[in-house]
Amino acid sequence: MESALDYWSAKALLEWQVELGATEALCEAPVNRYELEAAAPKVKEAQKPGMPPPAPPKPKPVDPVAEARKVAKSALALPSLRQALADFRHCDLKMGARNLVFSDGQPGARVMVIGEAPGRDEDQQGKPFVGRAGQMLDRMLAAIDLSREQNVYITNVLPWRPPQNRDPQAEEIAVMVPFLERHVELAQPDILVLMGNISCQAVLGKRGISRLRGQWDQAWGKPVIPMFHPAYLLRQPEQKRAAWADLLELKARLGAPN
Repeated sequence: MESALDYWSAKALLEWQVELGATEALCEAPVNRYELEAAAPKVKEAQKPGMPPPAPPKPKPVDPVAEARKVAKSALALPSLRQALADFRHCDLKMGARNLVFSDGQPGARVMVIGEAPGRDEDQQGKPFVGRAGQMLDRMLAAIDLSREQNVYITNVLPWRPPQNRDPQAEEIAVMVPFLERHVELAQPDILVLMGNISCQAVLGKRGISRLRGQWDQAWGKPVIPMFHPAYLLRQPEQKRAAWADLLELKARLGAPN
């Protein structure tokens, strides 16, 4: 029977194996090296000299409508909603406009007029419905004993002027609708007056002002009446008769019990 291997003998044998080129000890049980290679994690290939660094991962795209909905909902009063619009970064119209056109008139008034988008005069003064169209609107309201100084609140679908006064694009309208809806919630009018096609598209999801005008509808829990835009009436004065009928309809609704 062989005697047990002492420490010094074992050490001498190990050093002898190292001199022969052995680099690792064998286990008591066999190891399948093919399985180890398959399970081993792949090592990223080292970047070769002169090669550009790998591109960083692209950030996730922002949904501007969802972002607008979140920002608008966080506004608890009209001043904070105005500031939220001023700080909003996902509408390119802001880059080409001079001023944010937020509102005019009396917050809390029973009538809230919603126009389409600022023109040159509105962009310069930072108020909706100024210039010739604004003067026409003031005359229309005065005909039924209303005014922005006393009992009307006014805003637009878009707070920034589109280039060359072009019609707003569908994407631009969509991203502003959450702000407009929150504007209505905070202003708390009894009736919404939609001036023109763009306003009807934003609030009612419909177009065709000649067909829609004078017909009561509902949106955001409010009664809604579409009317011709004052700028359109300046170009088409023969439509003033229809506009007068719509104003009388509004006056009758205001005189009815809530």
